[in-house]
Amino acid sequence: MVEIQIDYQGQLRCQSQHMPSGARIETDAPVDNHGLGQAFSPTDLVATALGSCMATVMGIVAQRKEIDLKELNIVVRKEMSAELPRRISCLPVQINMPLPEDHPDAQLLKNTAMTCPVHESINPDIEVKIEWIWKS
Repeated sequence: MVEIQIDYQGQLRCQSQHMPSGARIETDAPVDNHGLGQAFSPTDLVATALGSCMATVMGIVAQRKEIDLKELNIVVRKEMSAELPRRISCLPVQINMPLPEDHPDAQLLKNTAMTCPVHESINPDIEVKIEWIWKS
């Protein structure tokens, strides 16, 4: 179990601390929801968690198989619902792979990303669209 402490700072801003490491992040409400938009919003962190989790688990496999993924780049866009309650409705993900699509471990890396813990935890009502772009 990991403990994260969140302190409300006022003006729709929070500071969170990852207790095992002491690392801190701030969140801010987005401009379209009464905030200043000066930091990641809580829903931005969901999108961030998805992309970074996919990269991390592919990195674990790549390390084990001695595959260089240093130029791996993932772009996640977050779309919010127009209707209430306000929620994430879609997470389009673009995965830019530094390998050709015919790489012997391409399917393994794809399967690894698609079953990362965050992807497995996202509510099925949230559409996750994955686009793979392979190095030619």
